Amino acid sequence: MSFAFVFPGQGSQAVGMMSAYGDAPCVRATFHEASAALGEDLWQMVAEGPAERLAQTVNTQPVMLAAGIAVWRLWREKGGGTPAFVAGHSLGEYAALVAAGSLAFADAVPLVRLRAQAMQDAVPLGQGAMAAIMGLEDEDIRAACREAAQDEVVEAVNFNAAGQTVIAGHKAAVERAMTRCRAKGAKRALALPVSAPFHSSLMRPATERLAEHLAKTEFRTPQIPVINNVDVAVENDPSRIRDALVRQAFHPVRWVETILKMADSGVTRVFECGPGKVLAGLAKRCAEGVSGIAMADAAALETSLTLE
Repeated sequence: MSFAFVFPGQGSQAVGMMSAYGDAPCVRATFHEASAALGEDLWQMVAEGPAERLAQTVNTQPVMLAAGIAVWRLWREKGGGTPAFVAGHSLGEYAALVAAGSLAFADAVPLVRLRAQAMQDAVPLGQGAMAAIMGLEDEDIRAACREAAQDEVVEAVNFNAAGQTVIAGHKAAVERAMTRCRAKGAKRALALPVSAPFHSSLMRPATERLAEHLAKTEFRTPQIPVINNVDVAVENDPSRIRDALVRQAFHPVRWVETILKMADSGVTRVFECGPGKVLAGLAKRCAEGVSGIAMADAAALETSLTLE
């Protein structure tokens, strides 16, 4: 029996979220390091907001990276053990690589900001959209997307759990697909408050800038196996890690398969490292016999130390 760590991506951010971890010096130090890398006070942004600023993609991505690594460092400082695997949902994969010793935190912070800007610039504001589809089989969702495309792009992009899939693409095509999904029996089709169609093929223009920056960034062999989003694979070669990160930007997040891979390797507990509880909640829905534990505050982290 073993445990794994997963790192959340965009969507778990909230003003004041790090206050849940008390005054742990390593948490503040992590944000200070991230702020120095960007020349901007990320701690103040998280502590005081406003929420609209925190929700901007170019801010959310470095903030969530810092949050995940701050909690990881707090875990290690308190004597927490080494997980059998790490993984991250979308952006969270960068935090997983930092935790695994493959990517320096000081390099990762400006890297994810560039990623965020490139992804935001790939599709003009207001032209893209994402929506969560609940209670419909993946193949029916894919069929609805094909029927709704009409020479535009709409695709299934996040396979988060059985009965919970996210679609993305051109705004009008996403709206048509939502209607088609409801007609096919979806329990809910909910538009998401995001600024770009992340992980759809519309993100492909972002990859040239991302690839150029990744090529200049040092990656080392991970000391903990990292399961990537795009291939559901563990890579050790830095060039293959870079390639997977480039393709991740415009390919689906295969989260169900990621958790199943952990379960097949003997993982029974999945700890969500950072603020939020979404990934912990998804874990048990992805694989039988796997429990999800959210370390969303100091008390939960202390409890988690007794469960590893």
